[in-house]
Amino acid sequence: MEKEAGEERKGDERTRMLRRVILRRQPPRRCPTNNTVTIVRNVQHGECQRNHAINAGGFAVDGCMEFFPSGAEGTAGAMICGACGCHKNFHRREIHIHVTCHCNSGSG
Repeated sequence: MEKEAGEERKGDERTRMLRRVILRRQPPRRCPTNNTVTIVRNVQHGECQRNHAINAGGFAVDGCMEFFPSGAEGTAGAMICGACGCHKNFHRREIHIHVTCHCNSGSG
């Protein structure tokens, strides 16, 4: 029994290691003309994907097409959808990335 408990702990440690997130800071990117590149990431939340019929063994969504916060930013209500009442994480996440190179058109 003692060995089994120790083995379970090792398994938990492996699981924890897999869940680590490594953040790296990168210097500003440069385009071929050695000018800086601006990267803007915009995150939007689309339709609700919460399965309301999971307890019955089925699949049914409520039809909410876009996340609309029920409270001001920084409050608990900002994480709840005002249209369907679901948490923000149930809504499909859309990431839009815009890359802009600040290049000079004249060669000098």
